[in-house]
Amino acid sequence: MKNKNRPLSPHLSIYKPQITSILSISHRISGVFQSLGLLIIIILLLSLLLGENYHKYYMSFIESYLGKLFIFFYIFSLSYHMFNGIRHILWDLGFGFEMKNVYYSGYTIIFLTLILGTFLLIN
Repeated sequence: MKNKNRPLSPHLSIYKPQITSILSISHRISGVFQSLGLLIIIILLLSLLLGENYHKYYMSFIESYLGKLFIFFYIFSLSYHMFNGIRHILWDLGFGFEMKNVYYSGYTIIFLTLILGTFLLIN
């Protein structure tokens, strides 16, 4: 290792992101975000068990801009993770490996996520 100034991951500087890599990274991020959502749900249940005053504090957070922003991203995270999970199950069964199907299913996931997320937010 004579040249210590070389980049560690040169492929990252020349790699063009594709829909497959972006959706894969997004799937992992949405899974982590859902863990935070589970924590919020647990806090909801605790606030219900602890009494009305604690529940009012919880609802004041949920009704704030930060709480509404969290709910917005959480709903889209759930719908995206579900649709991408179905895609992965289909891959596990051996369907959809042709490149045109990979791209088609990727764009379909994005479209369905926007439709379901918007529907859930409106209702």
